[in-house]
Amino acid sequence: MRDDAITEAELYDLRHRDDERDDVEFYVDRALEAGGPVLEIACGTGRIHLPLLRAGVDAHGVDVSAERLDRLRTKARSEGLDPSVREADMTALDPDHAYDLAICPYNSLQFARTLPALRATLSGVHDALAPGGRFVFDVFVPDFDVICETYDEWEETTVERAGRTYTVRSRATVTGPVEQLFRVEREALTPEGDVVLADAFELAMLPKRLVQAVVEDSPFASVSVAGGFDGDPIAEGDRTQVWTLEKEA
Repeated sequence: MRDDAITEAELYDLRHRDDERDDVEFYVDRALEAGGPVLEIACGTGRIHLPLLRAGVDAHGVDVSAERLDRLRTKARSEGLDPSVREADMTALDPDHAYDLAICPYNSLQFARTLPALRATLSGVHDALAPGGRFVFDVFVPDFDVICETYDEWEETTVERAGRTYTVRSRATVTGPVEQLFRVEREALTPEGDVVLADAFELAMLPKRLVQAVVEDSPFASVSVAGGFDGDPIAEGDRTQVWTLEKEA
């Protein structure tokens, strides 16, 4: 690997370290309210998971990326924390605990790109919860103005690493109009213009009506959705769907 190469996990941290989202406090509060073990699905490099551990939550995590999990472990141990995370796909959790809360933050459920995958995820989370346990997740509201104006166009930002400024560019492209799938491409370039990271992944758009239909057909006993992390009912103009599914007590 080149000395100036950036791993995907490192790029994620660099891009999101200054995010001002309300989700961290929201999920920590939900975890503290649960009072028992918590499972984070798609825990990644620890943007949510490390604050859970710092708050004293008995948090466990799964992610499909071994690279991201290694980075999470390194960061946690540098703070004297002992994470319990493992590599697993959200569609095949195979849990060894009964959790009072499961969470899937920051659009990660959109990696369940097919209805069978989404149903398998919900069924697996339901099985992983203790009676009365809750599953809380957020996904974005598809905004067709944004799609029309920005998709297919490269967007650029910069990140600082080791005293050097790297350009990061990304673009989203609708790849399955009928199935409402989209592909995200990313590149990181050195100040000299050399590409040191290039990757791509595909996600599903999950409009409220689709999520509602799937969760109401799931084993969960009750379902509610808010239009953000403040708990207000979802309404026109909201950018985020925050869903809470509860298992029968």
